[in-house]
Amino acid sequence: MASHHATTVVFLFFSVVGLAAPAAAFNITRLLGEFSDFSTFNGLLSQTKLADEINRRQTITVLALDNGAASGVSSLPSDVHRKVLAMHVVLDYYDTAKLGAIKNKSALLTTLFQSSGRATDRMGFLNYTKRADGAMVFGSAQPGAPVTSQFVKSVASRPYNISVLQVSAAIVPPGVGGSADGGGASPAPAPKSKKGAPPPEDEGEAPAPAPSDGDASADAPADAPGPAADSPVADGPTADGPAADLPSADGPEADAPGPASDGAAADAPEGSTAGRLASGAGRGTAALLLLMTMMIIC
Repeated sequence: MASHHATTVVFLFFSVVGLAAPAAAFNITRLLGEFSDFSTFNGLLSQTKLADEINRRQTITVLALDNGAASGVSSLPSDVHRKVLAMHVVLDYYDTAKLGAIKNKSALLTTLFQSSGRATDRMGFLNYTKRADGAMVFGSAQPGAPVTSQFVKSVASRPYNISVLQVSAAIVPPGVGGSADGGGASPAPAPKSKKGAPPPEDEGEAPAPAPSDGDASADAPADAPGPAADSPVADGPTADGPAADLPSADGPEADAPGPASDGAAADAPEGSTAGRLASGAGRGTAALLLLMTMMIIC
Protein backbone atom coordinates (compact mmCIF):
# COMPACT_ATOMS: atom_id res chain seq x y z
CA MET A 1 0.00 0.00 0.00
CA ALA A 2 2.80 2.32 0.93
CA SER A 3 4.68 1.49 -2.25
CA HIS A 4 1.58 2.25 -4.31
CA HIS A 5 1.27 5.66 -2.61
CA ALA A 6 4.94 6.44 -3.32
CA THR A 7 4.51 5.51 -6.96
CA THR A 8 1.54 7.88 -7.24
CA VAL A 9 3.55 10.75 -5.74
CA VAL A 10 6.43 10.20 -8.17
CA PHE A 11 4.01 10.11 -11.10
CA LEU A 12 2.37 13.37 -10.07
CA PHE A 13 5.77 15.01 -9.61
CA PHE A 14 6.94 14.20 -13.12
CA SER A 15 3.57 15.21 -14.55
CA VAL A 16 3.90 18.64 -12.96
CA VAL A 17 7.45 18.96 -14.27
CA GLY A 18 6.26 17.94 -17.73
CA LEU A 19 3.52 20.58 -17.70
CA ALA A 20 5.94 23.27 -16.57
CA ALA A 21 8.53 22.36 -19.18
CA PRO A 22 6.93 24.35 -22.05
CA ALA A 23 7.28 27.55 -19.98
CA ALA A 24 11.04 27.17 -20.30
CA ALA A 25 11.10 25.13 -23.48
CA PHE A 26 13.98 27.06 -25.05
CA ASN A 27 16.61 29.71 -24.50
CA ILE A 28 17.39 31.67 -27.64
CA THR A 29 20.78 32.80 -26.37
CA ARG A 30 21.94 29.23 -25.77
CA LEU A 31 20.38 28.05 -28.99
CA LEU A 32 22.20 30.63 -31.15
CA GLY A 33 25.35 30.25 -29.04
CA GLU A 34 25.93 26.90 -30.72
CA PHE A 35 26.50 28.67 -34.06
CA SER A 36 29.41 31.12 -34.34
CA ASP A 37 28.00 32.53 -37.58
CA PHE A 38 25.22 34.22 -35.55
CA SER A 39 27.31 35.62 -32.69
CA THR A 40 26.69 39.27 -33.70
CA PHE A 41 22.94 38.77 -33.99
CA ASN A 42 22.88 36.85 -30.71
CA GLY A 43 24.80 39.64 -28.97
CA LEU A 44 22.35 42.26 -30.24
CA LEU A 45 19.40 40.28 -28.87
CA SER A 46 21.05 40.22 -25.45
CA GLN A 47 22.02 43.91 -25.50
CA THR A 48 18.48 45.03 -26.34
CA LYS A 49 16.89 42.61 -23.82
CA LEU A 50 14.87 41.04 -26.61
CA ALA A 51 16.32 37.64 -25.75
CA ASP A 52 14.48 37.69 -22.40
CA GLU A 53 11.20 38.56 -24.11
CA ILE A 54 11.66 35.82 -26.71
CA ASN A 55 12.31 33.26 -23.98
CA ARG A 56 9.01 34.17 -22.27
CA ARG A 57 7.03 33.27 -25.41
CA GLN A 58 5.54 29.84 -25.95
CA THR A 59 5.50 29.91 -29.75
CA ILE A 60 7.94 31.98 -31.76
CA THR A 61 9.88 32.17 -35.02
CA VAL A 62 13.20 34.02 -35.21
CA LEU A 63 14.55 35.20 -38.56
CA ALA A 64 18.25 35.14 -37.77
CA LEU A 65 21.04 37.07 -39.54
CA ASP A 66 24.57 35.82 -39.92
CA ASN A 67 27.47 38.06 -38.89
CA GLY A 68 27.72 39.72 -42.28
CA ALA A 69 24.02 40.56 -42.59
CA ALA A 70 23.78 41.62 -38.92
CA SER A 71 26.03 44.59 -39.68
CA GLY A 72 22.98 46.11 -41.39
CA VAL A 73 21.43 46.38 -37.92
CA SER A 74 24.49 47.27 -35.82
CA SER A 75 25.26 50.20 -38.16
CA LEU A 76 21.89 51.82 -37.31
CA PRO A 77 21.43 54.23 -34.35
CA SER A 78 21.33 52.39 -31.04
CA ASP A 79 17.74 53.46 -30.28
CA VAL A 80 16.60 51.74 -33.48
CA HIS A 81 18.28 48.38 -32.82
CA ARG A 82 15.47 46.95 -30.69
CA LYS A 83 12.75 48.00 -33.14
CA VAL A 84 14.49 46.45 -36.14
CA LEU A 85 15.40 43.26 -34.28
CA ALA A 86 11.78 42.92 -33.11
CA MET A 87 10.80 42.86 -36.80
CA HIS A 88 12.73 39.57 -37.04
CA VAL A 89 10.62 37.84 -34.39
CA VAL A 90 7.32 36.40 -35.69
CA LEU A 91 4.61 35.64 -33.13
CA ASP A 92 3.87 32.17 -34.47
CA TYR A 93 5.65 28.99 -35.34
CA TYR A 94 6.87 28.67 -38.95
CA ASP A 95 9.23 26.08 -40.28
CA THR A 96 10.10 25.30 -43.89
CA ALA A 97 7.16 22.96 -44.37
CA LYS A 98 4.60 25.39 -42.94
CA LEU A 99 5.89 28.29 -45.05
CA GLY A 100 5.71 26.21 -48.20
CA ALA A 101 2.13 25.21 -47.43
CA ILE A 102 0.76 28.77 -47.06
CA LYS A 103 -2.19 29.34 -49.38
CA ASN A 104 -1.86 31.84 -52.19
CA LYS A 105 1.89 31.75 -51.50
CA SER A 106 1.64 35.02 -49.58
CA ALA A 107 0.84 36.03 -46.02
CA LEU A 108 0.96 38.93 -43.58
CA LEU A 109 2.89 37.93 -40.46
CA THR A 110 2.64 39.67 -37.07
CA THR A 111 5.94 40.52 -35.38
CA LEU A 112 7.07 41.35 -31.87
CA PHE A 113 7.45 44.98 -32.92
CA GLN A 114 3.71 45.16 -33.65
CA SER A 115 2.89 43.91 -30.15
CA SER A 116 5.07 46.64 -28.61
CA GLY A 117 2.49 49.28 -29.50
CA ARG A 118 5.11 51.56 -31.05
CA ALA A 119 4.54 50.52 -34.64
CA THR A 120 2.42 52.71 -36.92
CA ASP A 121 0.33 51.71 -39.93
CA ARG A 122 1.64 48.34 -41.14
CA MET A 123 5.15 48.86 -39.83
CA GLY A 124 4.89 45.95 -37.39
CA PHE A 125 3.93 43.37 -40.02
CA LEU A 126 6.00 41.25 -42.39
CA ASN A 127 5.08 40.49 -45.96
CA TYR A 128 5.91 36.88 -46.85
CA THR A 129 5.85 35.75 -50.48
CA LYS A 130 6.83 32.57 -52.25
CA ARG A 131 7.99 33.54 -55.72
CA ALA A 132 7.44 31.60 -58.91
CA ASP A 133 11.01 30.34 -58.81
CA GLY A 134 10.34 28.79 -55.40
CA ALA A 135 12.32 31.36 -53.39
CA MET A 136 10.72 32.47 -50.13
CA VAL A 137 11.23 36.16 -49.33
CA PHE A 138 10.36 38.52 -46.48
CA GLY A 139 10.01 42.28 -46.21
CA SER A 140 8.23 45.05 -44.36
CA ALA A 141 4.51 45.32 -45.04
CA GLN A 142 4.82 49.11 -45.27
CA PRO A 143 3.61 50.32 -48.70
CA GLY A 144 6.49 50.53 -51.14
CA ALA A 145 8.94 48.63 -48.93
CA PRO A 146 11.16 46.06 -50.72
CA VAL A 147 10.53 42.36 -50.13
CA THR A 148 14.05 41.07 -50.73
CA SER A 149 15.23 39.29 -47.56
CA GLN A 150 15.42 35.71 -48.78
CA PHE A 151 15.07 32.53 -46.77
CA VAL A 152 18.44 30.74 -46.63
CA LYS A 153 18.04 27.70 -44.39
CA SER A 154 16.54 26.35 -41.18
CA VAL A 155 19.00 26.77 -38.31
CA ALA A 156 17.14 25.05 -35.48
CA SER A 157 13.61 24.10 -34.53
CA ARG A 158 11.60 22.65 -31.71
CA PRO A 159 8.22 22.01 -33.27
CA TYR A 160 5.45 24.34 -32.24
CA ASN A 161 7.69 26.15 -29.76
CA ILE A 162 10.53 27.84 -31.62
CA SER A 163 11.88 27.91 -35.13
CA VAL A 164 15.08 29.72 -36.14
CA LEU A 165 15.32 30.50 -39.85
CA GLN A 166 18.24 32.26 -41.51
CA VAL A 167 17.42 35.14 -43.89
CA SER A 168 19.80 36.92 -46.23
CA ALA A 169 19.36 40.58 -45.19
CA ALA A 170 18.07 42.75 -42.37
CA ILE A 171 14.44 43.90 -42.62
CA VAL A 172 14.26 47.62 -41.83
CA PRO A 173 10.80 49.21 -42.17
CA PRO A 174 10.74 52.62 -43.89
CA GLY A 175 10.44 55.39 -41.30
CA VAL A 176 11.35 53.21 -38.33
CA GLY A 177 13.98 55.75 -37.27
CA GLY A 178 12.33 58.91 -38.64
CA SER A 179 9.39 61.17 -37.87
CA ALA A 180 6.87 58.35 -38.40
CA ASP A 181 8.39 56.60 -35.37
CA GLY A 182 8.80 59.57 -33.10
CA GLY A 183 11.91 61.01 -34.64
CA GLY A 184 12.31 64.77 -34.76
CA ALA A 185 11.53 66.72 -37.85
CA SER A 186 14.37 68.08 -39.93
CA PRO A 187 15.48 71.47 -38.77
CA ALA A 188 14.38 74.41 -40.94
CA PRO A 189 17.13 75.79 -43.12
CA ALA A 190 18.81 78.86 -41.79
CA PRO A 191 17.65 82.07 -43.50
CA LYS A 192 20.00 83.48 -46.05
CA SER A 193 22.02 86.37 -44.82
CA LYS A 194 21.03 89.74 -46.19
CA LYS A 195 23.39 91.66 -48.35
CA GLY A 196 25.41 94.22 -46.49
CA ALA A 197 24.07 97.77 -46.55
CA PRO A 198 26.00 100.15 -48.82
CA PRO A 199 28.68 102.11 -46.98
CA PRO A 200 27.60 105.58 -45.86
CA GLU A 201 28.64 108.45 -48.02
CA ASP A 202 31.77 110.24 -47.00
CA GLU A 203 30.73 113.10 -44.78
CA GLY A 204 33.64 115.15 -46.04
CA GLU A 205 32.08 115.24 -49.53
CA ALA A 206 28.80 116.78 -48.29
CA PRO A 207 28.60 120.54 -48.83
CA ALA A 208 29.07 122.64 -45.72
CA PRO A 209 25.88 124.36 -44.49
CA ALA A 210 25.53 128.04 -45.35
CA PRO A 211 26.15 130.24 -42.33
CA SER A 212 23.26 132.21 -40.87
CA ASP A 213 23.10 135.99 -40.87
CA GLY A 214 24.02 136.12 -37.22
CA ASP A 215 27.01 133.87 -37.69
CA ALA A 216 28.22 135.88 -40.67
CA SER A 217 28.22 139.11 -38.72
CA ALA A 218 30.01 137.49 -35.86
CA ASP A 219 32.65 135.65 -37.91
CA ALA A 220 33.26 138.12 -40.76
CA PRO A 221 35.85 140.87 -40.19
CA ALA A 222 34.52 144.42 -39.65
CA ASP A 223 34.84 147.12 -42.29
CA ALA A 224 37.92 149.30 -42.44
CA PRO A 225 37.95 152.07 -39.86
CA GLY A 226 36.60 155.49 -40.83
CA PRO A 227 36.10 158.83 -39.08
CA ALA A 228 34.28 158.77 -35.81
CA ALA A 229 31.45 160.89 -37.28
CA ASP A 230 30.75 158.20 -39.90
CA SER A 231 31.18 155.25 -37.60
CA PRO A 232 29.10 154.43 -34.55
CA VAL A 233 30.45 155.41 -31.17
CA ALA A 234 31.12 152.48 -28.89
CA ASP A 235 30.10 152.35 -25.24
CA GLY A 236 33.73 152.32 -24.33
CA PRO A 237 36.62 154.52 -25.55
CA THR A 238 37.23 154.72 -29.25
CA ALA A 239 40.23 152.64 -30.33
CA ASP A 240 42.86 153.76 -32.84
CA GLY A 241 42.97 150.44 -34.60
CA PRO A 242 40.43 149.00 -36.97
CA ALA A 243 37.05 147.95 -35.72
CA ALA A 244 38.05 144.27 -36.30
CA ASP A 245 40.16 144.53 -33.12
CA LEU A 246 37.05 145.17 -31.08
CA PRO A 247 35.21 142.16 -29.64
CA SER A 248 32.34 141.09 -31.86
CA ALA A 249 28.88 141.87 -30.52
CA ASP A 250 26.08 139.24 -30.30
CA GLY A 251 23.60 141.57 -31.99
CA PRO A 252 23.75 143.26 -35.40
CA GLU A 253 25.92 146.27 -36.13
CA ALA A 254 22.97 148.66 -35.42
CA ASP A 255 23.72 148.08 -31.73
CA ALA A 256 27.05 149.85 -32.18
CA PRO A 257 27.35 153.34 -30.60
CA GLY A 258 25.67 156.35 -32.38
CA PRO A 259 27.33 159.56 -33.74
CA ALA A 260 29.58 161.50 -31.42
CA SER A 261 28.22 164.70 -29.84
CA ASP A 262 30.14 167.91 -29.03
CA GLY A 263 30.59 166.77 -25.51
CA ALA A 264 31.73 163.37 -26.60
CA ALA A 265 34.32 165.00 -28.86
CA ALA A 266 35.96 166.62 -25.88
CA ASP A 267 36.28 163.18 -24.24
CA ALA A 268 37.86 161.62 -27.32
CA PRO A 269 41.60 161.21 -27.12
CA GLU A 270 43.51 164.09 -28.76
CA GLY A 271 45.85 161.81 -30.62
CA SER A 272 43.10 160.17 -32.63
CA THR A 273 41.71 161.50 -35.92
CA ALA A 274 38.26 161.78 -34.38
CA GLY A 275 39.75 163.78 -31.51
CA ARG A 276 41.43 166.30 -33.82
CA LEU A 277 38.23 166.81 -35.81
CA ALA A 278 36.19 167.25 -32.66
CA SER A 279 38.73 169.70 -31.21
CA GLY A 280 38.66 171.86 -34.42
CA ALA A 281 34.85 171.89 -34.44
CA GLY A 282 34.84 172.99 -30.80
CA ARG A 283 37.18 175.90 -31.46
CA GLY A 284 35.12 177.06 -34.45
CA THR A 285 31.96 177.02 -32.38
CA ALA A 286 33.63 179.04 -29.62
CA ALA A 287 34.89 181.65 -32.11
CA LEU A 288 31.42 181.95 -33.63
CA LEU A 289 29.86 182.51 -30.21
CA LEU A 290 32.51 185.14 -29.35
CA LEU A 291 31.86 186.98 -32.63
CA MET A 292 28.08 187.00 -32.04
CA THR A 293 28.57 188.33 -28.48
CA MET A 294 30.78 191.18 -29.71
CA MET A 295 28.25 192.11 -32.36
CA ILE A 296 25.49 192.30 -29.78
CA ILE A 297 27.56 194.48 -27.51
CA CYS A 298 28.45 196.78 -30.29
